[in-house]
Amino acid sequence: MTPAAYVDTHADDLVDLLRRLVRLPTVNPPGDHYDAITRLLAAELQIAGLAVRRPRVPTALIRRHLPPEHWQHPRWNVLGRLSTPGAGKKTVHFNAHYDVVPVSGNWRHGSPFSGVVEDGWIYGRGTSDMKGAIASLLLALRALRATRTQPALNVEVSFTADEETDSALGAGWVVEHGGIRPDYALVLEGGEGRKIGCGHNGVVWLEITVQGRAAHGSTPDKGINALEHAARLVLALGDHARTLASRTFTAPDGTIRRPTLNVGGVFSGGTGDKINTVPALARFSIDRRVLPNETVAAAERELRAFLATATRALPAPRPRIEVRKVSENHPCFAPPDHPFAIALASHVAHERRCQPAFSCSTGFNDMHFFWHHLGVPTLGYGPGGDNYHAVDERAAIRELLASARIYAGLLTSPWPALP
Repeated sequence: MTPAAYVDTHADDLVDLLRRLVRLPTVNPPGDHYDAITRLLAAELQIAGLAVRRPRVPTALIRRHLPPEHWQHPRWNVLGRLSTPGAGKKTVHFNAHYDVVPVSGNWRHGSPFSGVVEDGWIYGRGTSDMKGAIASLLLALRALRATRTQPALNVEVSFTADEETDSALGAGWVVEHGGIRPDYALVLEGGEGRKIGCGHNGVVWLEITVQGRAAHGSTPDKGINALEHAARLVLALGDHARTLASRTFTAPDGTIRRPTLNVGGVFSGGTGDKINTVPALARFSIDRRVLPNETVAAAERELRAFLATATRALPAPRPRIEVRKVSENHPCFAPPDHPFAIALASHVAHERRCQPAFSCSTGFNDMHFFWHHLGVPTLGYGPGGDNYHAVDERAAIRELLASARIYAGLLTSPWPALP
């Protein structure tokens, strides 16, 4: 029996595993049930024949990255490795996150963590993002062992925490401290169907604080109105956004991308604000999307330089301006003509009976950790689903099985000449 045939005859095993994963509500924040799900995932990797570690993230790092109310929620990552005799030094790494976003609204089957199967779909939080991909990979690995099929490469696997926040204690921790040694990486999202993810935008998030001076609303000339000055900065940032729009990146599918600037996704005033006071403080955020042919460092430098120039142009008396970086994520891009991309595309083409398309996401995922921090070619592909982060999230069983066959094929078929 081939691994693909094993996958087809064990669809019930995949469904059962995914339902068990969904029924563990690993909601982040705060990070519930991480202990239980990582124990389950470690056991499943061992069943598939991998050597497994389940390192706990040090408490000091948790306290550095998380607010105090989350310190009582430990973080674990699961790491597996299968060293293949005769496979040489080449290693492919599979990554997926096990945390899910919080739930709200009325779900058609009651509980958002039911795992109900209906008309070829599995419903529940995490089915499409991205416990379904985890189940597909585990079935593919189980198929290799059950059919005694030797992988063509060494295999590494990471199931990681906290992608739904900032990944610092998940994929970020793994690439820095996990002792992994991949030559190629496949993140199990970022592409689905006939589309293969070969990159994504990066981002710089800044918080701008405008510090003015309070005064009575009847004598505004005695104060420095932080809101008015913040508004002037926001309007000036429109000029910067128009300048950015002249830059382009052409994705492999021909889509032309431009950098974007979103101002004020988060904005607030001071604690002493009142309708009859001159506001002494105003805050707003900046979301600067960074193209794959740009760098986060350069984007941040020019944004800070523009804000400094715009601040000097404010009318006197000028407020004090503070710029704080909230977060950053690097862009990445793996050329579609790389042998790794060609290998994955051949299996997607075989499964889909059509020519695959390579695409770059305007958002970002954990691909950049492997591409930017480890410098290895990284792609994204998984089963996907419907209603990500929304009510009635679901995954199609046929797509879960298709991804399992693609993963098994990628691991067992001869690759093009690898650099």
